[in-house]
Amino acid sequence: MTPTYSARSGAIEPFHVMALLARANELQAQGHDVIHLEIGEPDFTTAAPIVAAGQAALAAGHTRYTAARGLPQLREAIAGFYASRYGLSVDPERILVTPGGSGALLLASSLLVDPGRHWLLADPGYPCNRHFLRLVEGEAQLVPVGPAERYQLTPALVERHWNAQSVGALVASPANPTGTLLDRDELAALSQALETRGGHLVVDEIYHGLTYGVDAASVLEVDDAAFVLNSFSKYFGMTGWRLGWLVAPAGAVADLEKLAQNLYISASSMAQHAALACFEPATLEILEERRAAFARRRDFLLPALRELGFRIAVEPQGAFYLYADISAFGGDAFAFCRHFLETEHVAFTPGLDFGRHLAGHHVRFAYTQDLPRLEQAVERIARGLASWRP
Repeated sequence: MTPTYSARSGAIEPFHVMALLARANELQAQGHDVIHLEIGEPDFTTAAPIVAAGQAALAAGHTRYTAARGLPQLREAIAGFYASRYGLSVDPERILVTPGGSGALLLASSLLVDPGRHWLLADPGYPCNRHFLRLVEGEAQLVPVGPAERYQLTPALVERHWNAQSVGALVASPANPTGTLLDRDELAALSQALETRGGHLVVDEIYHGLTYGVDAASVLEVDDAAFVLNSFSKYFGMTGWRLGWLVAPAGAVADLEKLAQNLYISASSMAQHAALACFEPATLEILEERRAAFARRRDFLLPALRELGFRIAVEPQGAFYLYADISAFGGDAFAFCRHFLETEHVAFTPGLDFGRHLAGHHVRFAYTQDLPRLEQAVERIARGLASWRP
């Protein structure tokens, strides 16, 4: 008999870029020099003080489960970070440490979304957001956004798309794939729009710390009832450690803790001990130097791509991505990406991974390579454009 699998597993789409990544790895194995601008992972390894703290934790035998909400001292350190960086007083009891930002998203979607209900999400946006909703038998109401909205949800869009099945909205600031921010007033207006409708506001702040020329506002500055997703992966450079956190209203913590106990027991104890070093002055100095390096990369790649004819209508203020319109060159984004990988050995991501709205006309570049490699990439892209045939 032919085995059958769940409908949800069939409905959750793969990352389309993974096919390109597999081909890029094949090309590398054949001896080709591939420049990787496709994966959203900093090229910097985890900062030395964090690694040392992790090694010390292993040597000290900190290899057992922690409480489901995480180490008390880490939750206190995260609360201290909100105080020093944002001037906010966040009770550590409201913070849950999770297995990556994905763990925080799993908890939030499990708590807030019943089968058939939905969140409003900007399209384009991070694909796992809608896939987690499908996992809990909810739905994503994708709202087309573009340069006019700086690729973000607005109160007017909430009003237009809200219906009887809506229970909330998830926004990201800075956003993946566009790098755009929501300022304090915009967050307050969204909060009001959701509160008026009895909905929840969930904000992905995973790229906080990686902003350029402006500081990102936390939604907690204007809405203490919002749910905040964050991660140690991006600014803190701990991608492989799989560690994040969720800030929730006090009344939601007991239910979230119960979900955490059942879904994953606890986040990695070794990673949690290592993360205590994230907030030390020496570590933060390293991280700020890396932020400055990302700013220099953005300031090189953005005008260089525009000069080649890529349309990047909104200057990104955060994260490490450029979301570019390729309409001027014609053709489909996936074929476009495949062309540059095969002919020039430069890998970047087709818009199809980020939603449906004009996805075939967009690509994402991740400036997660150093400046000399980005300069090489631009030279190769310029050459590849001359041979591109839609």
